Amino acid sequence: MIRDQETINQLVDLIERFVRERLIPAENQLAEEGKLPNDLLQEMKELGLFGLTIPEEYGGLGLTMEEEILVAMALGKTSPAFRSIMGTNNGIGSAAIVFDGTEEQKQKYLPKYASGEFISCFCLTEPDAGSDAAALKTTAVRDGDHYVINGTKRYITNAYVADTFNVMARTDPDNKGARGISSFIVEKDTPGITLGTIDKKMGQSGSMTCDVIFEDCRVPAENIIGKEGDGFITAMKVLDRGRLHIAGVSCGVAERLIRDSLDYAIQRKQFGKPIAEQQLIQAMLADSKTESYAAQCMVMETARKRDNGENVSTESSASKLFATEMVGRVADRAVQIHGGAGYMSEYAVERFYRDVRLFRLYEGTSQIQQIIIARNMIKEAS
Repeated sequence: MIRDQETINQLVDLIERFVRERLIPAENQLAEEGKLPNDLLQEMKELGLFGLTIPEEYGGLGLTMEEEILVAMALGKTSPAFRSIMGTNNGIGSAAIVFDGTEEQKQKYLPKYASGEFISCFCLTEPDAGSDAAALKTTAVRDGDHYVINGTKRYITNAYVADTFNVMARTDPDNKGARGISSFIVEKDTPGITLGTIDKKMGQSGSMTCDVIFEDCRVPAENIIGKEGDGFITAMKVLDRGRLHIAGVSCGVAERLIRDSLDYAIQRKQFGKPIAEQQLIQAMLADSKTESYAAQCMVMETARKRDNGENVSTESSASKLFATEMVGRVADRAVQIHGGAGYMSEYAVERFYRDVRLFRLYEGTSQIQQIIIARNMIKEAS
């Protein structure tokens, strides 16, 4: 739901200009150095990009889901790693507190997330628990007015620079399922936290991930989010929104790839004319545009339903499944349209080809989305 069309138009225009004038020129630097330049990080904070979805009463912009998708599409037109650093503050890093945190937790953490003073991260995945998140082994044992956390989390985005960790841990050892899991806010200076080395990944250089090891890490009981046993339910609410956001970003990346491919096809000549005049090139451009448009329609419709209070679990998974698979196909065609040049790092499509592969893996793989969709269909039918 768009609350004020003129205001959101101004915000999107501002972000698109920032992407065009500041972020796109720094894409190669980000890829080579693997770290967001400090001046750009500060500009992001000043623009309010760390608090886009955090409620206004806690210092954020409080964007609706539909407004958030428009912003996600704008941010998607540059390297995904730029969005990653502040994406967790707006999504999986803060959403648990927004949804189920106490007022004290909201007052303490949300304003710092919104300003960018604090960077947050979401610790769910483990060495032996990824898609089967309910099988996680990290434990949180009550000890007086504290919980003692032990376990290892893997591939945690922003962990290396995080000020707080939203940790999922098993508080009921007798319950091996989802209801035995609780969610905690753990601050970085808590004794017992060790960070692994920064992961070397296929793509998205600059989006730093690493292991987080908790060894007898004592966390105040007041830092539990919700009640014992509610952690997995909270995590699923967080991921429902996050999946829709990633779908929006995928649409933005697809539009960037289509634009780059079209520009190249108009300029590149073969057989005495621009390759854009070759029908097989036109077919690839047309297929990419059609699929991107279809994904945008899915994502925007689902965002509006969510803003209206409807349960969009199925639609969010369907949007994430289609949009992330779509952008993979668009990236593949972009490389093909560029020909040999598309395989060279001189052109952005080579980097995007690797970057977008991750979209089909995190926040629930494509196969997990298929399972969610099918199970919801069966449940509704029965």
